This record gives sequence, structure tokens and C-alpha cells, in this order.
Amino acid sequence: MPVDHYENFPVASLLLPARLREPVEAIYAFARGADDVADEGEATTEIRLAGLRAYRDGLDRIARQEPPAAGALAPMFTRLGKAVADHRLPLQPLYDLLDAFSQDVVKIRYADFAELLDYCRRSANPVGRLLLHLYEATDEASLRDSDRICSALQLINFWQDVAIDWRKPRIYLPADDMARFGVTEADIADARCDARWRALLAFQVGRAREMMLQGAPLAHRLPGRIGWELRLIVHGGLRILEGIEAVGYDVFRRRPELGRADWLRIGWRALLSRRRSPGSTHAQGQG
Repeated sequence: MPVDHYENFPVASLLLPARLREPVEAIYAFARGADDVADEGEATTEIRLAGLRAYRDGLDRIARQEPPAAGALAPMFTRLGKAVADHRLPLQPLYDLLDAFSQDVVKIRYADFAELLDYCRRSANPVGRLLLHLYEATDEASLRDSDRICSALQLINFWQDVAIDWRKPRIYLPADDMARFGVTEADIADARCDARWRALLAFQVGRAREMMLQGAPLAHRLPGRIGWELRLIVHGGLRILEGIEAVGYDVFRRRPELGRADWLRIGWRALLSRRRSPGSTHAQGQG
């Protein structure tokens, strides 16, 4: 499936069981489309929020078991409604995604880490929870670990894309952390990668890594190809963090991306991780 715009979605690879590809693509189409309404092009705030209200109306119609309204969104909501009905998917995670996208339209700064995690709870965690419903693995421990993995992936994306977000213009780095490390918005505008910036981003990288490792046991509990998929996702996120460290935290000039060699390493680590504890992931990543 062509995963291009919506970055918070764990990519459905060939490892995904065939029976789940259709509902996963339906969820992704909804998330990608709504994210584009909130983030792409030159539309005004009012137009973006109106577009997101149309998505909310579509969910309301699914909740009432009504057909979608006529228009360009009808095929997408027909497909999503079928996935919801066939797999008894909860609608709240989809509403949470819309809340996060609406917040992105109007909120461009975050006071502290708790505020940022609340955003992650709605922008990233719903995807993992929907996938767990498809996998029929919705016990408390699985939901908890999924939230940790998804929030970590969202944070990793933030630290990787500081320069891109600045042009929107958004800053996801918590304001209190920036003040503690002596980093200002002017430093970000000037792409200043000094000791203060490196200390700030090293702190945030450590936070994301710890959260990912806390959630990683889920990838070992889920069976078969689903577990393999999640192990690749976990190790992919950890590899991006290594990339941020490798460029000396200068994400302004050298945005870390995963290439072919990285994916080969990620696959090898996913294989080895079946025999090692998740807590050893970073140590083995240095090899």
C-alpha cells in the first residue's frame, strides 16, 4: 500500500496477513485523508477545520449505521464502514485522530512533555489500538505497550523533523525543556547545532528510546507474522534514533532516513531479538 503522507502509521508490509490488508488500508485511507486536510496545501484555518468536520460527520454516520453522505468522501467512508462492521472496530480511536488533526491546525507550541504526550495519545496511539483490535489482542498489557510504541514513534518523528516542522511553523519540543537547556526559538530558526542543542536533543532521544524499549515486549508476545511486523517497526524506530545520534543531533542539515543497508540491519536485529531481551536492543544496535 502506498504509505506517503500520514507518517504515524505503522506501514502494512507483505508480512501483514492477507485477511487484514483491506481493513488496514481502509483505516490508513481515513487517517491519510484527514491528515492531508489538516496539514497540506495553503488552505485557511477555517477551511481546514470545516474539512475535518466533514470527516467527523462521516464517523457519526457510521455510528448511526447510515450510508455516507454523497460526495468525494463517500467511497472512503463506505470502505471504512465495512471494516468497522466486519471487525467490530471501536470508533473512538478514529475520533481521537480527528481531535489530534484539528489540534494541529490551531496549536503550534507545547508547554511541557505531559502536554505533548496527550497529543501523542490522540495522534499516534489510536492507530496501534485499532491494529490490536484487528489482531484480537486487546488485553490491558498489549494496549499499554502499543501506546508506548506508538507514542515513541511519534516522538521520533518529531525529533527527526524539527526543521520541517519549524517551516509550518510548529515546535513540538516542550517549551520547559527548551528553557532548561537554554535553547530558544531563534536557535531553531538559525539551525544552531551547538552544545545546548545537542544536550536537549540527546535528552529527548533518550526519552523516546526508553519508551520504545518499554513497549517492545509486545512485539515478542504477538504471534507469527504480526509479531515480525511489529519487531521491524520497533527496530526501525530505534535505528532512526541512532541516526540522529550519528549526525551529532544536527537534524537541521542531515535528516536521518532509513536506506537499504539500514533495513538489512533492522531485519537482522529483529531476528536476533527473538533470542534476546528487548532491553538489550540498544546495546546490540552498536554492532
